[in-house]
Amino acid sequence: MNDSSWGAPPQAGYWGPTDQGHGPGPAPGPGHGPVPAHGPVPAHGPVPAHGPVPAHGPVPGHGPVQSHGHGHVRGAVPAGPAYDAREAPHTRPMPIVPDLAAHGGNQDDDRRTATPGGPPVRNETNPEPMPDASQPAPKPQKKSAGRDLSAAIGVGVGLGAVIVASLFIVKAVFVGVVAVAVVVGLWELTKRLDERKGIRAPLVPLALGGAAMVVAGYVRGAEGAWVAMALTALAVLVWRMTEPPENYLRDVTAGVFAAFYVPFLATFVAMMLTADDGPQRVLTFLLLTVVSDTGAYAVGWRFGRTKLAPRISPGKTREGLAGAVSFAMVVGALCMQFLIDDGAWWQGLVLGLAVAVSATLGDLGESMIKRDLGIKDMGTLLPGHGGIMDRLDSLLPTAPVVWLLLVLFVGSG
Repeated sequence: MNDSSWGAPPQAGYWGPTDQGHGPGPAPGPGHGPVPAHGPVPAHGPVPAHGPVPAHGPVPGHGPVQSHGHGHVRGAVPAGPAYDAREAPHTRPMPIVPDLAAHGGNQDDDRRTATPGGPPVRNETNPEPMPDASQPAPKPQKKSAGRDLSAAIGVGVGLGAVIVASLFIVKAVFVGVVAVAVVVGLWELTKRLDERKGIRAPLVPLALGGAAMVVAGYVRGAEGAWVAMALTALAVLVWRMTEPPENYLRDVTAGVFAAFYVPFLATFVAMMLTADDGPQRVLTFLLLTVVSDTGAYAVGWRFGRTKLAPRISPGKTREGLAGAVSFAMVVGALCMQFLIDDGAWWQGLVLGLAVAVSATLGDLGESMIKRDLGIKDMGTLLPGHGGIMDRLDSLLPTAPVVWLLLVLFVGSG
């Protein structure tokens, strides 16, 4: 034992090289022999507040202190009384950290410590979950469509029957169906904007102007649709003036956007209907959009691996887009060959490709709106589908694309 363990503080040079273990002196040479037993500490006076350092004699039961030639004095640990936990209830053995350098690793390679005579102890600074052998391994979950497919199919078949019946029996009835869908879609959109963002787009002028826009497109064509759109926007500006001016610009901007997004794009469906083969054109438009969505869902659900736009719609994949394009092009070629007068199959391939792209973009566009609003669906009116706007998302931007390509390929009729 050195003197500092007995209560004396170390002095300058105390731990320097010495052949006696105390005070500065020449370094021991090779072959250094045993150090004699400890006597009084030389050149040390009384330590203030502690009294003189008592002389040390040989420690019983210990051999001579050995020098290892490095300037440090080492000796055997004196024998002492056995450790009794009752005498030191608040002390415990210190953990021994493994020498990772000796194993060629680093601290991140081993997260456990050990205690003398005990099992390994977890390092609480970076805990790791311990597997529970008593619990069975969780079963892998199967892919789920995320919706009630039976309800979705039933509602889809019912809506298709109503649309087809009105389309081929009385054209005016189909125009009325489109106008009703537009009004309900505007109601869902403005309600969600008010609930989630506090945006109060005026519904009354939007609903009246939207229905009038669809009818004007059917009666007067593109010219009537543009005039109705301008009048609807003006009505939104005037209607909002009846309320306080705070957030006026925000509300009327949302109103004009809603008027363009829902009723104006829907007028292209009514304009398709004015052609001699109008019902066939509208049916081609509906079939291609539905087939595109179905192909994207079927292929993406089964083979989808690469995300198309993960920040916008995590469920859409590039494989699903390829399925939408393939399905739509095949059905487009068939429709142009057998439904559209003077149509060619290759025109159907182009039409199917354009529909797959526009339908996907329309779906992503509404996904952006719903993410901004923090909602999953625009409404709950259609079981398995959500709301009307959740069904119009891919139809609305596709309508002007199909109308334009059909006019270019076979004329306005």
